[in-house]
Amino acid sequence: MSSRRSYPSDLSDAEWALLEPLIPAPKPGGRPAKVPRREIVNAILYVLENGIKWRAMPHDLPHWSTVYHYFRKWQKEGIWEKAVQALARQDREREGRQASPSALVMDSQSVKTTEKGGPEGTTGRKRSRGESAKS
Repeated sequence: MSSRRSYPSDLSDAEWALLEPLIPAPKPGGRPAKVPRREIVNAILYVLENGIKWRAMPHDLPHWSTVYHYFRKWQKEGIWEKAVQALARQDREREGRQASPSALVMDSQSVKTTEKGGPEGTTGRKRSRGESAKS
């Protein structure tokens, strides 16, 4: 890791060991990466945990535009979704359960619908007093 101070949102070595295989490595044959992937992920976590704007990131983290670029790129490629699914599978296996749930229970409280449905559920256009007096 770099010589910057650590933030509470930074990944521990154990957390990075779980996440590192799920984050795409730099492409072979291209320019070497200037910013380590772990620092990019730490910066993304800092923004998400603190609810700040990308441009308001501390200056000891990688430049905001670099971090935002990878965040969006990985989002479009589905990396975050795949990582969440993989970590959930690992967690289930660690607890001695099957990697994927074998059943799903859904009741009326789980699926919310509107109370009024169909054409009866909407109100018609309100007429002004002038229009109702003319009728």
